[in-house]
Amino acid sequence: MAASRAMDETELRKRITAIHLDPNLTEKEKAVKRQELLSGQWAKPATEKEPESSTGAKPEAADDKVASSTIFDETLKCAMCMDLCSRPITAPCQHNFCLGCFNKWVGQGKKTCPTCRHAFPAKFAVNPRINTLLASAIRMAKLGDRPAAKFVMKVSDKDRPDEAFTTDRAVRAGRANAASGRIMVTVPGDHFGPIPPEADPRGQGIKVGEWWKDRLDCRQWGAHFPHVAGIAGQSGQGAQSVVLSGGYEDDLDEGEWFLYTGSGGRDLSGNKRVTKIQSFDQTFDKMNKALLLSCEKGLPVRVVRSYKEKRSAYAPSEETPVRYDGIYRIARAYRKPGAQKQLVCRYLFVRCDNEPAPWSSEDFGDKPWVGELPAPVLKEIKEAKGKVHAIGSSPWWDYDAEKEEWGWARAAPVSQKTGGDASSSPKKARRKASEQERALREFTCTLCKGVLVDPLSTPCGHHFCKPCLEARYAATAAAVPARHAAGGSRAMRERKVMKACPTCKVDIADFLSHGQINRGMVDVIAKLQEAARKAVAAAERLEKGGDAADEDEGEAEAEAEVEAEAEAEAPMETEPEENGSAEAAALDGEESAEPAAEAGMASEGALERQPEPSSAAGPASAAANGATGVTAEEMAALVADFPEYDEELLQCMLEDQSGDVLETRAVLRRMRNQMKAAEQKAKKAAEGGAAPKRGKGGRKRAAAVSEDESEPESNGEAGPSEASGAEASMGSPVESAAHKRARKA
Repeated sequence: MAASRAMDETELRKRITAIHLDPNLTEKEKAVKRQELLSGQWAKPATEKEPESSTGAKPEAADDKVASSTIFDETLKCAMCMDLCSRPITAPCQHNFCLGCFNKWVGQGKKTCPTCRHAFPAKFAVNPRINTLLASAIRMAKLGDRPAAKFVMKVSDKDRPDEAFTTDRAVRAGRANAASGRIMVTVPGDHFGPIPPEADPRGQGIKVGEWWKDRLDCRQWGAHFPHVAGIAGQSGQGAQSVVLSGGYEDDLDEGEWFLYTGSGGRDLSGNKRVTKIQSFDQTFDKMNKALLLSCEKGLPVRVVRSYKEKRSAYAPSEETPVRYDGIYRIARAYRKPGAQKQLVCRYLFVRCDNEPAPWSSEDFGDKPWVGELPAPVLKEIKEAKGKVHAIGSSPWWDYDAEKEEWGWARAAPVSQKTGGDASSSPKKARRKASEQERALREFTCTLCKGVLVDPLSTPCGHHFCKPCLEARYAATAAAVPARHAAGGSRAMRERKVMKACPTCKVDIADFLSHGQINRGMVDVIAKLQEAARKAVAAAERLEKGGDAADEDEGEAEAEAEVEAEAEAEAPMETEPEENGSAEAAALDGEESAEPAAEAGMASEGALERQPEPSSAAGPASAAANGATGVTAEEMAALVADFPEYDEELLQCMLEDQSGDVLETRAVLRRMRNQMKAAEQKAKKAAEGGAAPKRGKGGRKRAAAVSEDESEPESNGEAGPSEASGAEASMGSPVESAAHKRARKA
């Protein structure tokens, strides 16, 4: 075989000459053919060079990956083996090679580039550096070479059958691996309250006592959308529905009220799917936080009972396996040790529906609960750890004494669902955009910190923009000119000027004199920029309507800190905690200046607001609503949700956001969380004031603080003048706002 592939030097020269004289070949094609001759690839069968599928066509789903791989292949090939570089290095002439190919080439005594015949510097030939940027790009190219996943037909909701169905991919028989049927109702997944008749194709709505044969059918009619999880909700909005199915032994069901256990606390690592062992404490996060938010706001929660709840007399029978039992509110929320000694989140649900319960013999709905809590609930509250959360003073879902029925006391929460294909959700689009941008950030100039423009790869393995590198040494001469000695009889030779690499201080003066732009890296950067631009544009299109259900990381951290402080420090309470006063925010001093500056004039509007803002918009607000395109109901809901801000301020913020209510809500939530974090910071500073920061003069300040603290103990209570002086030194909220306005002017 080796003899058949051998080619004498005369034949090799003839073929190389023929390649050079072929007018139909480009320079790149000539280089490829020369490399095939020199590496012996000319003797490989055609089937080994370019394997193709039997049809000769590639799957349509893999077009993007194939195109990406093709572009990378052309720019990241080794100039010696003509394959994707393995451990790539970049020569000073900006051609790329495999580290192994380069060492083999130099080991044969060849000191010039096989592409441009430029001589390799001696230091580079002895110790080449791997180009890590090209290595990451090659990894992306190899991802494009992976075979496409098996094609799966995706069926839109409107094209699904009326019943749950199985496909050829189902592993188990029956409904264990069944796909959901068509969603019959037209409400979004985060709809609060009963399913109205206008959302039901039958025109009657979901009635109390209606039942389905399993959770998949229940999902289709909107009573409870998740077909496995027991809680449907979002940590930033609240919980829409729950299912009682006997999953937790701590649950206690008494029909008109029941005690519900939150989720979590169980180790599901590895391949475990179900376990009844509580291995750690539950916390108020994720779905538990959604239930807590529904408790504090007084939001309605749909309740579905399953026949799997064997300990309850109110559970349905196996003939009516999954039953809708109406609307409940969460009256209390707290944490207590459970049956397995771990802390669990507990919620007291109380029924508040206009229709009678399935087990009731009355023909009317529920009445407001008057009197003490049931004895089992009071017993659990005594064992509670941390704060006991109660329903707010102005719940969203309340009893109307005039109409004698339950209903919305304010406008129902606006849906945050964007609709459409779940695979094109804003969250996934943002993730894809961030991945593209992160890959692009790898190609960053060390000098300007931006994406490389006309990149240069130095022999020491660092990368810079050519304009940046030239500008850095623009004022430095290439060499010190020859000059005569003091006597004039002897001339001194020209002396080279050292030009150190900005990163590692290796001399790159010789490289700068003939450095060439790395064209392969230019093509890779252009491809990544185009992919990042498309990903960002797609994410912006999906987020145009807003996605307030996804909370900002800063918001989540601030709220988690507030919750942790409340549980650790606050005594057990049965009434909702009032919002922090304006005085607490004023005491924050300089530390709260930044959140106040970000909030703009929000603090002034909060100080001037009325105790109970009116939900009806006046003539001025109606005119502003017309300018921003916001309906009166949306404006009333905004005022009710954020009572700490004046209505005129909310109008101005709506105008700044071009009438986008969802974006305005997101801004207001960030402002509220920043103020809460500032109040908590001030509270911490007040409690830990005995340990001031050490630094320059820290001991003197600590001594002064200790003297100030000892004076009231020896002199008794401060007099009126001292109290007024203290108030003047701290400054009232109104004065601080006035000072801010004066400084701004």
